[in-house]
This record gives sequence, C-alpha cells and structure tokens, in this order.
Amino acid sequence: MIKCTDVIKTFDGFNALYHLNCTIPDGSVYGMVGSNGAGKSTLLRLLTGIYKADTGSIEYDGQPIYENTVLKDNIVFIPDELFFLPQSNMERMAKLYESNYSRFDMKKFMDYAKAFGLNIKANINTFSKGMKRQAATILALACNTKYVFLDETFDGLDPVIRNLVKKLIYAEVEERGATVIITSHSLRELEDTCDQLALLHKGGIVFESDIQNLKTSLFKVQVAFKEQYDKSKFENVNMLNYSQRGSVANIIVKGDREETTALFEAMSPVLYEILPLSLEEVFVYEMEALGYSFDEVLA
Repeated sequence: MIKCTDVIKTFDGFNALYHLNCTIPDGSVYGMVGSNGAGKSTLLRLLTGIYKADTGSIEYDGQPIYENTVLKDNIVFIPDELFFLPQSNMERMAKLYESNYSRFDMKKFMDYAKAFGLNIKANINTFSKGMKRQAATILALACNTKYVFLDETFDGLDPVIRNLVKKLIYAEVEERGATVIITSHSLRELEDTCDQLALLHKGGIVFESDIQNLKTSLFKVQVAFKEQYDKSKFENVNMLNYSQRGSVANIIVKGDREETTALFEAMSPVLYEILPLSLEEVFVYEMEALGYSFDEVLA
C-alpha cells in the first residue's frame, strides 16, 4: 500500500502540491485526473522518488521512497515526456533497462515488441509519437516491477493499440498483483481502465473513490411541477448545477440516490427521473463546483 501524508512540494514559491493525502491499495489500477497544473506529474515524480517532498511523507508499506534503491528496483515510471538514449534502438534500451532492473524479462520484451509490430533494431528517432509511447510501455512492463506509473499513458495511441495496452495493464494486475497508477486527460480511458479515481485540483486531492461509487453519488435529476417554481424550491438539495427550461428543471445532485429520490418525491412532481452521468460529466461538474469553469469567458 502506498500512503501519502500531508505532502507539500513547492517550486520557486509555487505550491505544486499542498497538504496532499491519499492511499493507494495494492493490486489496483489507480487513475488520477485534474485540471492543468493540478500536480499530477509532480505527484508521480514524488511517488517514484525523483523529487523529495518538502514536508510530509510518502511510504510503501511503511518504507520511505526517497533514496531507497531497493524499493526503486520495484518501481518503473513512464513520464509524459519520453526519454531514450540518443540514436538508440529498442534493443539497446532493453539492455539498459536489464542492467538497472533485477527482474527485467528479455523474452517478455521481445514478445511484446512482436505483438506491437515494432522493429527493435530500428532507430527510435524514426518512430512516430505513438510508436515511441508503445516502445516506452513495452520496456516498462518488461521490468516486472510491483509498481507501474504511467503519465498520459494513452497519448498518441490509436484505438487498437490503446486496447492492447489496456489488456497488458490488466494482465500485470491480475497475474502479478501489480499496482498501476495512470494519469490521463482522457476520462473515457480512465473510466474503462481504473478501479479507483482521484481528482486533483490546485495541488490537493479533492476526492478519491472507486469508479462505481463516484458515478452513483453524482447524478442528473429531471423534474417538473404544475405550479411555478425556481431554484429556491430545492434549498435542501445538494446541487452542483441547476438549469431550467419552462416547467422542467435539470439538476446535478451530489448525495445518496435513495435519500434524494425520497426528497424529490415528497415534493409531488409531475415528472421525476434520475439519469446517469458519464465520468467526463462528473469531472466537469465537480470542477465547476470548485470554481474551475470558463463559461463566463465563452459567454
């Protein structure tokens, strides 16, 4: 289990992470999403021991990560900005990884390269953006580490390759009990891939929840009444968003579904319906509740 406690990281007076707390269970796929500059990449660099927290702690089963070489042998990280040795090919990079990771599996590397259709002897500089991402993913998974950190995992990948990467991630978790942490701006990908999701904003985690609970605690209500009414009718409802056209109101509600249903039915509406939200809609409404919205700019 990874545990971050009251973590603060600043750069030239800017709080990249501020009093951040989170718990990441073993054997799960943990997704992180957030506004630009929310601190996702900084958190990954702290989790991998590249950065040292100014204050607070980051521990793996009680062990600190920073300057812990034994623990780092069990961690692999693919950053958003990929790095390969100058003029190298995948074969040369595999030998570099093999020299640094005690459990690197050369056969696994070769099998994955074949599955992706990549030439391991070709100069990586000749690869497209998506092919470079594939190469980095193959090299990382061949390390057989317990912890796999992927920053913008699906960036530049076509739909077929994305599905293949997902299958490989699932296999790492199911077959080896690996813990995978993914950041992505593609909420659809996170929705399909992750067990748990954390929303970061302004250097902190606003909430973390398993995907199913997250989607069921936030939903859209359509409601209508015979009499005239406005937003004030719903003062007892935890609303994140409210809009009304004629006699029909659309309300984004956060809370318990059964309690919300009882509350609305007690108002004797002529129309009442609960509609599910996609993960992207959940993200948008949660961020709007935090004041992260550009509606006024675009109006």
